[in-house]
Amino acid sequence: LLVLFWGSAFAVVKVGLGYSPPLLFAGLRTLIGGLAMVLAAFLWGGSANLHRDWPVFLVLALFNVVLFIGFQTYAIVYLPSGSAAVLVYLQPILVGLLAWPILGETLTVAKITGLLLGFSGIVAVSAGSLSGAAGALSPLGVTLGAVSALCWALGTVFFKKYEARVSTLWAVAVPFVAGGAVLTAFGLSVEEWGEITWNTPFVASILYSGLVGISLAWVIWFALVRAGEASRVASYIFVVPLTAVLIGVLFLDEPLGYTLLIGAAFVVSGIYLVNREPRSKKGAGAHPG
Repeated sequence: LLVLFWGSAFAVVKVGLGYSPPLLFAGLRTLIGGLAMVLAAFLWGGSANLHRDWPVFLVLALFNVVLFIGFQTYAIVYLPSGSAAVLVYLQPILVGLLAWPILGETLTVAKITGLLLGFSGIVAVSAGSLSGAAGALSPLGVTLGAVSALCWALGTVFFKKYEARVSTLWAVAVPFVAGGAVLTAFGLSVEEWGEITWNTPFVASILYSGLVGISLAWVIWFALVRAGEASRVASYIFVVPLTAVLIGVLFLDEPLGYTLLIGAAFVVSGIYLVNREPRSKKGAGAHPG
């Protein structure tokens, strides 16, 4: 479900950005996702304990929302959706590197090889998605995509470090409402509200990317990170860009080459290498609430 939700979100966001300035779109979809999670957190998430944990929520809002989604949205503006996915999904490699010194997770040769092999598969898929469009990649878009990946990796490792203190539902609800408000406010300062075209494709895009791409997907993501090693869990999301490229081909008429099959083989092999070693210890096993 996580792969399907995030893979489809790239194409859906690409559609929505055709009817809205990027920051306002990012802010609105993030607010929608965050507000939906506030309701869920009040019902099932226990106490938010904002007085004690506001610094944790603040850092999560900064890295996972304001910086990650802000940079990611602009990357999608300047790049094909599949190419933006490739850069954003540098994240598993960055998580593997950061989890070693910060979380004390092992960084074996097999794990490094698996992460690199998985990313090589994503690069292969990207090459296929850009066939016939040589030179179309924007340097600014590439930079924005890479920075968004770093911010997401930092947010993931930080959540794993402090996951015992916060509910999964509140870890999505509070940062995404706060971050969504910041993105929307910044968008209003540099973009025009009147530039939004409130038609059916835009409304469908913002609702899907908010409720599915943010609310549901991020709860699943944090639950998975909570349950196991961050670097092992992150390796599975190499599959997301493959899904994004395929959906871009089917619904956005983006080009695709035979390299999808080669890339998929690399990704599956990389995920296997990262996860094939027997775990020395079980995950924390904590549950939301």
